[in-house]
Amino acid sequence: MSPASPRSLVIGVLSDTHGHLGDDVLEAFDGVVDRIVHAGDIGYREVLDRLECIAPVTAVLGNTDHSQNLPGIDWFATMVVGDVRLAVVHDPGQLRRVPGVDQAHIAIVGHTHRAAVGRAAVGRARELLVVNPGSASRPRGPEGRTVAFIQLAGDSAPTVQVARLD
Repeated sequence: MSPASPRSLVIGVLSDTHGHLGDDVLEAFDGVVDRIVHAGDIGYREVLDRLECIAPVTAVLGNTDHSQNLPGIDWFATMVVGDVRLAVVHDPGQLRRVPGVDQAHIAIVGHTHRAAVGRAAVGRARELLVVNPGSASRPRGPEGRTVAFIQLAGDSAPTVQVARLD
């Protein structure tokens, strides 16, 4: 992924670090991303602290996280980047429970430890782009450890690239 142009923003997406954040993740994001989204199973606050050195981080709790160890982190998040609305939740099965998901353009999920990019219906006549970056530390598929990049460029449709780390 090339660095963001003045009219574009790049969001680095990762999930399922389980307390392990390799330097290769930081190298992949450094100088490239404008924001970072961690879709849960963070593990330790230090993971988020290291990511914060690269760009502002939005994170959600995953099924193995405990709110007492990660104060201030919730089970879901919504945000607007540029003109794009994002909904973030760890478990894809919980996506419809995220308040405001019916107005989102992109959903970011984790939990499966497998990277996937696709579309999902929300409401009767609306679909949104769903991005699962896979796992940055404990993959469950042949693609290995992965992260994703979402590029938002003006009026163009968002583009997503999944990057293998090893």
